[in-house]
Amino acid sequence: MHRSASRLTRVLACAAVIPVILAAAGCSSDSDKGKGKGSDSGKGNASASASAKPNGKPSTALEKAAFATLPEPCKTVQEKTVDTLVPEAKDKNGTATKSNDLATRASCSWNGLDEDGLKGSQYRWLSVSLVRYESHASLGSANKRAEEQYTKQIEAAKATEGAKDVKAEQAGGVGDQATSVIFGVKKDVEFFNTTIVARTQNVVVTLDYNGAAYEGAGAPDHAKLLENAINAAKEVVASVGSAGQQPKQPDQQASPSAQ
Repeated sequence: MHRSASRLTRVLACAAVIPVILAAAGCSSDSDKGKGKGSDSGKGNASASASAKPNGKPSTALEKAAFATLPEPCKTVQEKTVDTLVPEAKDKNGTATKSNDLATRASCSWNGLDEDGLKGSQYRWLSVSLVRYESHASLGSANKRAEEQYTKQIEAAKATEGAKDVKAEQAGGVGDQATSVIFGVKKDVEFFNTTIVARTQNVVVTLDYNGAAYEGAGAPDHAKLLENAINAAKEVVASVGSAGQQPKQPDQQASPSAQ
């Protein structure tokens, strides 16, 4: 009996070991499969995950343009300012330039000849130009685009055909940044030109103001012309701010769950 019991114990022990061996064999088989097709599949998943990740840095949302539209160009300068800068203006209401999109590009001009008998005549010409920019995914933010145009306008003024004694300097207190460009141009008489280029957020303002004397009249006061031009440019910038400000979003009411 003792020998039979001992043999039965060995059989049960072997029977207990067999499932473990089979399980191990099964794991080994699965592992081998993993080294075949399974391993390729793993690489495919890893590749898919990698391709799902963006190649570059996530794009930053562009800022919303500060100004949504432009003011009426001929109303950017006050009537009394027109009287001061352009005495005897042919049309005090100004002459607007045609534009297909007045919310993006607009301009207006005034001119007049103030005759004073034997003392000669004084000619004045004033022009206001406005250009507004929107943020664009491929071109950049509205302000950045306006800054680029601001620089181009300054260079264009400095490169005016026939300009001499060109002088450019910052004009303080006009928008976010401003530059005055003054120069002379010899035509039938000597013209003195003043250009103020200013940027307020996403809008670029270019104000041109020039004067000349005819029939023996005294030459225009250059310093006074510059002062008048800067003051007029401030009015234009202010009109941009009042006309084109983006409406503020209404405050969102708290949800019932938050109350």
